[in-house]
Amino acid sequence: MSRGRGRLPKLTPVAPRAALRLLDRDARVPDAPDDDKLKKRTSDQVERIADLQRTFYADGRFALLIVLQGRDASGKDGTIRKIFSGANPQGVQVTSFKTPSDEELLHDFLWRVHQHAPPRGMFGIFNRSHYEDVLVTRVNGFVPKTVWEPRFRHINDFEMMLAANGVRILKFFLHISRAEQKERLEKRLSNPEKNWKFNPADLDARASWNAYTAAYRDAIRRCSTRWAPWYVVPADDKKVRDYLIARTIADTLDSLELAWPKADPGVIARGID
Repeated sequence: MSRGRGRLPKLTPVAPRAALRLLDRDARVPDAPDDDKLKKRTSDQVERIADLQRTFYADGRFALLIVLQGRDASGKDGTIRKIFSGANPQGVQVTSFKTPSDEELLHDFLWRVHQHAPPRGMFGIFNRSHYEDVLVTRVNGFVPKTVWEPRFRHINDFEMMLAANGVRILKFFLHISRAEQKERLEKRLSNPEKNWKFNPADLDARASWNAYTAAYRDAIRRCSTRWAPWYVVPADDKKVRDYLIARTIADTLDSLELAWPKADPGVIARGID
């Protein structure tokens, strides 16, 4: 990526009726600021999130749900570590959704997800999410179209219900190119601190690149709503990715007009003996 003095544009929600390409070139931002500037800007946003979290918890009117989706090696774990590095861990709950258990498969596909929706005052982060049930199941043919197709509407209704109960939802698709994924997977395999967790299924998913692109495109367009917008994040450059997501989260928290609760006048007047 060329480096310059350009300003990174804000992320904007995906418009359901707009074209969504998800091409390799869309995974990079041309003429992005240099690394030092990005590092400083991201640190400022991380600090904003940490400051706003305190008021968010005390205010108690809202919950925040962050959904992170992306191909293997797109940086979901790294995003969480960086952006919430300044947050109080007591106010953050992270849930990673893996292959459903036997018990979970006995219920509807949203059952296991709803249990992890954050309560008011908390940040909830989904590392993968209920969208796996319109992505993995579709591409691998685990269920027929007659099953996964109606799930778009179920998801929208589910997220609308959460939003109506004070949950602010932000969904980020970490978009990386095929070449960048290859480079990251190769580095993972050569690193003894990371290759122990390498999953051969990652290579199967890579072989189905085009099928996953089509599935992601449908899921993002059909489930980007006013109450739960999707954002496509150019993620080939980790520093660009972190800044764009951190700024979007901080701006969203700012827009809530959070306020400290008023103390009981009687308690204050009583004083301390």
